[in-house]
Amino acid sequence: MPRARSLVVATDGELIVEFDPQRPSGRLLRQDGMDASYVDLADSRHLEFDYVRWARLVLRTFAARHVLHIGGAACSLARALLAEDADSRHEVFEIDQRVLEIARVHLGLRRQPGLKLRVADGRAALSARSDGSADAIVIDAFVGAGVPRHLVTADALAVCAAVAPLTVVNVVDTAGWRDARAIAAGLGEAYAHVGALGSGSRRGGNMVLFGSAGEPRLRQLESVAAADASPARVLAAADLAGSVAWRDQRNSSSASSSSERKPTATGAMST
Repeated sequence: MPRARSLVVATDGELIVEFDPQRPSGRLLRQDGMDASYVDLADSRHLEFDYVRWARLVLRTFAARHVLHIGGAACSLARALLAEDADSRHEVFEIDQRVLEIARVHLGLRRQPGLKLRVADGRAALSARSDGSADAIVIDAFVGAGVPRHLVTADALAVCAAVAPLTVVNVVDTAGWRDARAIAAGLGEAYAHVGALGSGSRRGGNMVLFGSAGEPRLRQLESVAAADASPARVLAAADLAGSVAWRDQRNSSSASSSSERKPTATGAMST
């Protein structure tokens, strides 16, 4: 059901915070006309957007407790995971400091044990990490409707595999899933196992990809994904085959992108 028209709480250039009339404690962050993040000020466990819940399901299945989040916005996923497990650790790398500032003022983002916020480019931050220094990486960063290429090349995903045994990537794609297949191919070069959660639509939309060193518990994942408010199908590597992994390119403009955003299947951005 479409959300009723929201009311503006605050603006900062292209950043807009809106009140959700259907959920009084809900706040929506919009950027450049697209949904960027949603938080419930009264219940940080609540995740409004389906792909964020799907990412949480993958992390739960692998029992990941030390997570690096590339792309932060209002840090809804990190905050939800912390609310469930106060001893978990989450490091968030957000490239746009203004986003974190508006989240602190209007979206309930606070200093708390287990949550570290850094203003940084995700690729540079991961390259500086020690091998095996985290349980999982979540890449939820976008420029327009695409994941910044320099974050998901085969070379970048190899860095992820050295840092953590699990990497989760949110992808928004069109019919044919060209970008998702390329990222899956890169994950397949970096990790022993590759899978995905998605609606199964051939028309495109959101897909949560993951690469893991350990074999995923697919039956468990299928069970919880099917029970989600937006049921998701679990896809294996064979379902995503048929594309070539992206490679780093010298002087690539994507390697110096100036923003990381989070779109949903409808053209909105979320986390």
